[in-house]
Amino acid sequence: MRPVPEVQDDLLCLCRDTALRWGRGVRRTAGAMIGQPDYQAYVDHAAATHPDQPPLDKTAFFRLHEQRRFGGSGSF
Repeated sequence: MRPVPEVQDDLLCLCRDTALRWGRGVRRTAGAMIGQPDYQAYVDHAAATHPDQPPLDKTAFFRLHEQRRFGGSGSF
């Protein structure tokens, strides 16, 4: 008996979505372990609490975070 194509497609979509969700979780966890902030959480927070201001882009966000974490001189 052959699988029904619609069911097979739904299963593939479910597997793909689960793998993507798992991958995002792993990336977030690994980032937290090394002290890297969650940019998407920042964007969500900024949109909810400061809708009149555009959020920093990724590069500016991470530079600001690194400056706060390690000091502001920018050199070793």
